[in-house]
Amino acid sequence: MKKTLMVAALSGVFATAAHAQSSVTLYGLIDAGITYTNNQITQVGGPGHSNFKATSGSVNGSRWGLRGSEDLGGGLKAIFTLENGFNIMNGTNGQGGREFGRQAFVGLSSNQFGSITLGRQYDSVVDFMGPLALTGTQYGGTQFAHPFDNDNLDNTFRVNNSVKYTSANYAGFKLGAMYGFSNEAGGFADNRAYSVGASYNYGPLNVAAAYMQLNNVGSPTNNVNGAITTDNTPFVAGRQRIFGGGLNYAFGPATVGFVFTQTMLDNASSITSVGTQGAGSINLTDGHVRFTNYEVNGRYNLTPALSLAGAYTYTDSRIDGEKPKFHQFSLQTAYALSKRTDVYLQGEYQHMTDQENLPIGAVINGVGMSSGSNQVSATVGMRHRF
Repeated sequence: MKKTLMVAALSGVFATAAHAQSSVTLYGLIDAGITYTNNQITQVGGPGHSNFKATSGSVNGSRWGLRGSEDLGGGLKAIFTLENGFNIMNGTNGQGGREFGRQAFVGLSSNQFGSITLGRQYDSVVDFMGPLALTGTQYGGTQFAHPFDNDNLDNTFRVNNSVKYTSANYAGFKLGAMYGFSNEAGGFADNRAYSVGASYNYGPLNVAAAYMQLNNVGSPTNNVNGAITTDNTPFVAGRQRIFGGGLNYAFGPATVGFVFTQTMLDNASSITSVGTQGAGSINLTDGHVRFTNYEVNGRYNLTPALSLAGAYTYTDSRIDGEKPKFHQFSLQTAYALSKRTDVYLQGEYQHMTDQENLPIGAVINGVGMSSGSNQVSATVGMRHRF
């Protein structure tokens, strides 16, 4: 279980704000595993090889964080979150080496009106659509993402310089909006981001929809101090738009779901090394790129300790005038050794068709790009939460 520490027990930076109704929670998750991939390239156009590797965050990114609140009275609280991502296999910081690369924000929260926060944060697509897919959750995470994580449901990028509003829960209905500033004088729209989302929960039914737009992101020649940094985004484009909707329905120990998302790129110039999982950039000559994703998923608790989850995702895309299609089948089983520790086994198979002369192959997120149209991955690992 998470350990809640009184502010006075921490270092002096927190001690000055301590009083009887203030607290800070130290929390974290460590995900470590061994992954096998049947085909992985190290550079675009190069040969593929099988690979056994030690991995961090195959399902959930390893992280630790501090979450705090101060009761201001009248149902109002001051809140903050500082969350670091790291690689358990080598101890380095993730998200481009940032100290708090996963999240870093401060704000106010009201029981009646919701919260407003400022800092480096998740967008509305992640907040509202993410829980309905298996990618980005404990039931599939990193390797279940849609090709190139084109819709960002696996949190490939966060939004800097952002102001976000999240409403309170009004009889099951919630809404939110976020704006990420470019921070550029004379370039208000140069590398900015904005998003909106809403969800409704009624008993076993949960539905949600969201939209996000990014302007001038990914290129080192653009505003590097804006909303999205170049070491985060899988694409370089003048404009990226993501929208979608989905639903989950729970009955007994089972939950089934469907998620639809579409990502459209205008004035796109490349798929970056982030998108190809480090194999290198792929230049694009046709500036319009589109990904349409359809995910059907389900999970079932066989026992209180043993769960089974699976998903099929079909992605219909348009890249450089070609029409590649991705079929991905994903399956996971996890066994809880305690409330804080579990072990898991998961696998993915992706088949790509109609890529014609494109210099891309099948690409399972977090694994790497294949030299051909097929890729298989399997991971055995453990997670510990604190």
